[in-house]
Amino acid sequence: MMPLHDDNPTEHTPVVTVATIIACVLVFFYQASLPPGPGEAFVYSYGAIPALVFGQAHLPENVVAIPAFATLFTSMFLHGGLMHLLGNMLYLWIFGNNVEDVMGSVRFIVFYLVCGLLAALSHALTDPSSTVPMVGASGAISGVLGAYLLLFPRARVLVLAPYVGTTYVPAGFVLGLWFVMQILSGGASIGSKGGGVAFFAHIGGFVAGMLLIGLFKRADVPFFAPARHSGWR
Repeated sequence: MMPLHDDNPTEHTPVVTVATIIACVLVFFYQASLPPGPGEAFVYSYGAIPALVFGQAHLPENVVAIPAFATLFTSMFLHGGLMHLLGNMLYLWIFGNNVEDVMGSVRFIVFYLVCGLLAALSHALTDPSSTVPMVGASGAISGVLGAYLLLFPRARVLVLAPYVGTTYVPAGFVLGLWFVMQILSGGASIGSKGGGVAFFAHIGGFVAGMLLIGLFKRADVPFFAPARHSGWR
């Protein structure tokens, strides 16, 4: 089930959401323009490598660009391929604008980065000795999804579903099902080595978003509100 659009208009231009999408796209095109060797070095320099973050390994000096802890943030702007980028940006565009709308742009960027940080740490803690770089915005975006679930579970989301085609379903169903799938996939991935989808980053980011939304949303915005067009304000 792939979300395509939500029927939940915003009151303000989602400046940070749009800027984040643009930044991720520009970084991806730069990364894709690099030859294989420098491209791999770029990922190792700016991707989040658990063993480096926890001081269990070190990169060659010619590859080190920033402190290891800072890669927990820079890794949010790197992606492993075009489909990885497009999938993440689609989710951010659909759900990020409404979450930014109820926080304001300044609070939203802080919320986004904190969720991404906690998501990356959630993944890193599952295998602190891993030397595989983690890249992608999905951990931070998972925080946005967790916030959206508590804010607008009754908003209608247009999805593309197998054997059904396009149809509208409640956001609570879409996001709840997505979270269950991350838990199941994360459980199945325990003990596996190497690269792949960082399911525990998704889980950690989603939980972080649910826990933090109360601190970041405006006081006049209720939880479990109807979609904006239903006149909750």
